[in-house]
Amino acid sequence: MKTTRPYPSVTIDTRGAKRAQEGHPWVFDNEITGMTGTIENGGLCDVRSPKGRYLGTGFYNSHSKIRVRLLSQNTNDRFDEAFFRRRVQYAWDYRKAVMGPDLENCRVIFGEADQFPGLTVDKFGDILVTQTLCLGTELRKDWIFPALAEILEGDGHPVRGIYERNDVKIRELEGLEQNKGWYPLAGKPLPESTQTEIVENGIRYQVDFENGQKTGFFLDQKYNRAAAAKIAPGRTVLDCFTHTGSFGLNCKKAGAARVVSVDISDTALETARRNAAQNGLEVEYLAANVFDLLPTLTPGEFDYIILDPPAFTKSGKTVDSARRGYKEINYRAMKALPRGGYLATCSCSHFMTDALFRQMLQSAARDAQVQLRLVEARAQGPDHPVLWTVPETDYLKFYIFQVV
Repeated sequence: MKTTRPYPSVTIDTRGAKRAQEGHPWVFDNEITGMTGTIENGGLCDVRSPKGRYLGTGFYNSHSKIRVRLLSQNTNDRFDEAFFRRRVQYAWDYRKAVMGPDLENCRVIFGEADQFPGLTVDKFGDILVTQTLCLGTELRKDWIFPALAEILEGDGHPVRGIYERNDVKIRELEGLEQNKGWYPLAGKPLPESTQTEIVENGIRYQVDFENGQKTGFFLDQKYNRAAAAKIAPGRTVLDCFTHTGSFGLNCKKAGAARVVSVDISDTALETARRNAAQNGLEVEYLAANVFDLLPTLTPGEFDYIILDPPAFTKSGKTVDSARRGYKEINYRAMKALPRGGYLATCSCSHFMTDALFRQMLQSAARDAQVQLRLVEARAQGPDHPVLWTVPETDYLKFYIFQVV
């Protein structure tokens, strides 16, 4: 006997059905061919194939090109408070397994990779910073956020406050307003400061989670910074796009003879200088456009160059332009380095795939008339897990080479 489902449904075309069956959780507006029942924005609906096969249940939003974000493909799931609490527990248990004792500062929830559509949660000591980019998730945060605090505190990790960083334009595409501020937790006073101190790889940082980029600090490069620092002792290091100074500080702490950290933002450099001072590390800071600076370097002036640029592309339409930008800075870095020098380089855009990034590096090396000896190929930390059925979760490419 056919079970009656409690949710309205949408029918999608063959292309969308194939992707859903392969495990991708997004259904786009142009894939929907029919609807049954009344579906409220932020509400739940079933998704069905052209032949009526159940493909999953997710959040519906007519404002978004991503019309449905699938939550589950299990017909037995009930999407109540207990369901979301279990999802929080699964996410935390995973971090405990892959991060071991290194849980003080980490990403606790990484959106679709943790089956929480559009939700990011970063942990900075006893502060959680969230960003919510999905209406359905937003409407259920009163279940999710208290569960986060209770589960972490029950495991010996106090939560002093939860700060929402929803000041991003993409929320408007979901029909959501931009905002930021403290989320009230029952029985807890709101913290007075929107800054906190963290320690990563033995280095102390002041994190401004109210005004800093994204949630205030980029946790995804934690272990890449440590990897880059391993070969820094005794070297002259140029740390490009330094932001808050983290790669340069890791290298100096590891014993680099000289570190020059470069960024175009005076505000970022002020933060980097404060971070260097509180750690007692001597780093030179330079306000400059890296594209303009690299061609002016004297060959051999630095024997180690680190390139950690912002995402040059946030759309598939601009990948070619981004590839040219990546090639320019990598080519210039290779030309500036002596034979035997080292290059650490990365891209944080998932549109710039690993295959495209490798091709770009090979092209830059040919033009610079050098060869690249691979030291390490890395990605984002395991607290930012890659779900293979969701390519968007696989975004950070990080390589260390010797230039020969």
